[in-house]
Amino acid sequence: MSLPLEGLSAIVTGAGRGLGRAEALELARLGAAVVVNDYGQRGRDGSGDASAGPAEEVAAEIRAAGGTALAHTGDVGDFQQARELVGLAITEYGKLDILVNNAGILRDRMVFSLSEEEWDAVIRVHLKGHFNTTRFAAAHWRERSKAAGGPVYGRIVNTSSEAFLAGSAGQPNYAAAKGGIVGLTTSTALALAKYGVTANVICPRARTRMTEDVFARVEQPAEGLDPLAPEHVAPLVGYLASPAAERINGQLLVVHGGMVAVVERPRVQAKFDSKQDAFTHEELDTLLTAHYADRPPGETFAAAEVLALKRG
Repeated sequence: MSLPLEGLSAIVTGAGRGLGRAEALELARLGAAVVVNDYGQRGRDGSGDASAGPAEEVAAEIRAAGGTALAHTGDVGDFQQARELVGLAITEYGKLDILVNNAGILRDRMVFSLSEEEWDAVIRVHLKGHFNTTRFAAAHWRERSKAAGGPVYGRIVNTSSEAFLAGSAGQPNYAAAKGGIVGLTTSTALALAKYGVTANVICPRARTRMTEDVFARVEQPAEGLDPLAPEHVAPLVGYLASPAAERINGQLLVVHGGMVAVVERPRVQAKFDSKQDAFTHEELDTLLTAHYADRPPGETFAAAEVLALKRG
């Protein structure tokens, strides 16, 4: 009996530790050949090949278990290094089938304290990093589809966050980047569907090195798997990367602690029409002030209720 991802190749970014590591291991367990990307020590020739560091440790772990993997230590926030990453997978494995974008950093501050450098760094790694790899993977699939005269196999799994859905007062840069990733994903899903490619986005909750301060107050159980363990997230990534998920495209799913929630797309809650050619201040005052008069204090477009989701 063949494995679900047998014969397929994958890239996982930010895969040296935490969530990305668990995802890379899961894809390999399901049969994929994996390029494990994690920014770090680069080869002496300036290439992305690593001889040490977290990326190589995960690749070695996959190979020790009988899988196929190699490491890449380039910076996905750099356009050229992202090109090299995608090119490495194509060169080594003949093609790229799966792209899992996970790499990220945190620079948490309130908006009135955030520096330009802290804003730019987070947007660069998360949002630009997702774009960079997607851009080169998409070009590869488009070329393959044209050569084949029809659809090819392609899967993108992007990583957003509940910080985007629910709002996060101390993470304006992170929330903005993660919201941008959702827009990038839905746009990519529509653009690449005709080539046979799907693109979906997950909002995971996991205890990792990056989020250790965020979840410091959430106790780990004395026995059993931590509800915030990355191992709760990795199976969904493996599934979305598989042929079984071919009808799932442009979707957003929240996942953690043995639970997956499908998030509904935004819908129009109310609509108002001007009684003349254009609205006046007075007319808007009459319509919108009354509409919002009885709304709960503090309610915004953010869906804070997602933070209460749990297995049960």
